[in-house]
Amino acid sequence: MTYRTQEADDAVTLAPAEARSSVIWLHGLGADGHDFLPIVPELRLPPALGTRFIFPHATVRPVTINNGHAMRAWYDIKSLSPGGRGDAEGLGESVARISSLVDAERAAGIPAQRIVIAGFSQGGAIALHAGLRYAERLGGVLALSTYLPVAETLEGQLAAANADLPILMCHGVVDPVVVLAMGEAARRWLQAHHYPVDWRTYPMQHQVIPAEIADIGRWLALNLA
Repeated sequence: MTYRTQEADDAVTLAPAEARSSVIWLHGLGADGHDFLPIVPELRLPPALGTRFIFPHATVRPVTINNGHAMRAWYDIKSLSPGGRGDAEGLGESVARISSLVDAERAAGIPAQRIVIAGFSQGGAIALHAGLRYAERLGGVLALSTYLPVAETLEGQLAAANADLPILMCHGVVDPVVVLAMGEAARRWLQAHHYPVDWRTYPMQHQVIPAEIADIGRWLALNLA
């Protein structure tokens, strides 16, 4: 599929000639929206899906574990412990921003059921928080090498429309950054709340690999159709 690249201050967009579905894909801590651009051709999505990819840039903010230096981050991380990764205020700000991007896609004519929110690492945490809260049924959430911070804030905010939201979670079995146990804890929380989680592990660290990309492509083709 041929895409037109559109650069803006807050995002990079790959736009097909006619958009019929959308993926909003969030990068990890310290990266930016260009990080996952090279993956799009490797997904081998059917051209008939007409999938628009939006890669937003996170806000530049001080990050405690980076000695307070500013970098692109969806929220602050105070430590690498599970408890230290929860910044409820920053999470809320980023969730609101991603929800607005979904709203904009719907206003542009894309049905909510054909919109997927995806994210890697810290971006995956935002994808989960935004998708589970969104008031209209989405196509799914793609959560890569990630975890579920401050899950207690979700308890009273889960959207009934997305009670059966398809979720693909992929994780490296030797991930030294977001250890496998953190991904497994997120999976258990989601399954305990009756979400249909497709859980897959790979022989990798904090990264993506070809076998995973192929699985993602097949999952997106199914859930954007």
